[in-house]
Amino acid sequence: MSEETYIQNLFAERIGGSQYGKTTAIYKFEKIKRAKKAALEANPGAEIIDMGVGEPDAMAFPEVIEILHTEASKLHNRGYADNGDEVMKLAAARYLDRVCGAPGINPATEVLHSIGSKAALSILPAAFINPGDVVLMTTPGYPVLGTHARYYGGEVHQLPITRENAFLPDLGAIPGAVMDRAKVLVLNYPNNPTGASATVDFFKEVVAWAKQHEVIVVHDAAYAALVFEGAPLSFLSIPGAKDVGVELHSTSKAFNMTGWRCGFVAGNERIVKAYGDVKDNTDSGQFLAIQHAAAYCWDHPEITASIATKYSRRMDGLVKVLQDAGLDARKPSGSFFLYLPSPTAAIQPDGQRVVFENAEAASQWLIREKLISTVPWDDAGAFLRFSVTFNAPTLEEEQRVLGEIARRLEGVTFDF
Repeated sequence: MSEETYIQNLFAERIGGSQYGKTTAIYKFEKIKRAKKAALEANPGAEIIDMGVGEPDAMAFPEVIEILHTEASKLHNRGYADNGDEVMKLAAARYLDRVCGAPGINPATEVLHSIGSKAALSILPAAFINPGDVVLMTTPGYPVLGTHARYYGGEVHQLPITRENAFLPDLGAIPGAVMDRAKVLVLNYPNNPTGASATVDFFKEVVAWAKQHEVIVVHDAAYAALVFEGAPLSFLSIPGAKDVGVELHSTSKAFNMTGWRCGFVAGNERIVKAYGDVKDNTDSGQFLAIQHAAAYCWDHPEITASIATKYSRRMDGLVKVLQDAGLDARKPSGSFFLYLPSPTAAIQPDGQRVVFENAEAASQWLIREKLISTVPWDDAGAFLRFSVTFNAPTLEEEQRVLGEIARRLEGVTFDF
């Protein structure tokens, strides 16, 4: 770090003010990174089995890449996309109707593209949050909308989700003083990190509750189509949902297009318009060739079905391996995340007992002693998140990785 100058005193309070960059706290993903590095240094030539990867392990399908190439070669696609053209809007509306059971979305006024869901989640608070307003978010959960709400002087009220409540928030437990200032409820199903899915009854409850309390609902449906049985459940498929909120879809997880950064926001016309107005002053739109490749994907949901089949197979294998090792693993109904209670201790074959004060400690031990990397969550109980997006380009390699996990955990007894 260069010598401190007057610039140190000019940072905004929202990112730390004059103390920006001086914290000694280490973000958990940085701790994981450091632990993996130390484990490899202690075990030269060894293999870290990374079960913490939060993105697809494979590339976009060849036909999608070919569409990108074709569209990128067209002169009229070269310029600013701004808020997009009709190609993706129409495809998004068709997708919501045919795949998600949400007909009646007007592509002209109720759909806008996003440069990935993360960008949309960062833009939406600018349209609604004033100082003192409250955003309701599940914990654990994806924090981006809440982070930006705080940037505007808003507050975040966390709603714990646990196995006991099927990883669904208890809307009736929100204090009245919080509800008086609440403006936005953020949901994400299938959920990151729990892998849990919502139900029709829960979404119906959300619609009625939002109308009663005059709250906007933002449903981040990035994993919506990655389900192992039945059809995807869209918030917009619920009668009245369009009156209270919007839903975010993305090609990142469902079509192996994480780095392409393309998705859409759909639902309430006024919310979509406000999102678009702020977006106009935020970015100049995603490259039209990428939007048109994404449109192809929305019209070909069989791509996602193929990906979900792979994840389901891997999930079956991983659940069995972890159950055989004494861990309480249960296959979720969707996503690529497996979320399970963290052990409080591990007893090695030689009788040595290691106590874990939280999930982070268990995660660090797994990396250090077993060269297995997971992501710890201590937000609402102690849990470990595994992901079935581990690197395995063939079925044989997939089986090898699962077998290696079983071998490394053999003989260990876990306490809970």
